[in-house]
Amino acid sequence: MRTDEFWQLIDSARSGGGEPDAIAARAAALLAARDPEEIIGYARHQRRVLTASYRVDLWGAAYLINGGASDDGFEYFRGWLMTQGREVFARAVADPDSLADLPRVRSASLSGEEFECEDMLAVPWDAYRKATATELPTDRESPPVPDLNDFWDFDDADEARRRLPKLAALFVEPPQE
Repeated sequence: MRTDEFWQLIDSARSGGGEPDAIAARAAALLAARDPEEIIGYARHQRRVLTASYRVDLWGAAYLINGGASDDGFEYFRGWLMTQGREVFARAVADPDSLADLPRVRSASLSGEEFECEDMLAVPWDAYRKATATELPTDRESPPVPDLNDFWDFDDADEARRRLPKLAALFVEPPQE
């Protein structure tokens, strides 16, 4: 499956509207209607997308927005980010601070809403099981491990303001005077 096909399937699932879990369910149903080899291709592409988005500053953005982000929480955040479509996803990977421009993220700074979608990560497995009544074959190749040497203390308000100024303005308490 090519990049355009991957994101077109997600866009088709998004066209029905609704919450991220509903988008994930529609994506799984759309994918299940395809050839099993295409489902495997989707799974490989999803792994590449998730690997490319495994970045320290994006993790910091997820931490600020959701009030914390464990390893699993960061995975689920990126699942949610996939449900936002290709443009939002690519922009967030290139510039995590751009998430502050999303109206729903801005309103979350007041409501405390968190953004996660574990179901989006399960789309290829759910689709393959539905299409073949068997489990998705797993690749023997391990995904590349991203360089996380630039980790910073996500609880450090000054560092958050320096690295993610727009998100920090929304989610970090103002400095004490």
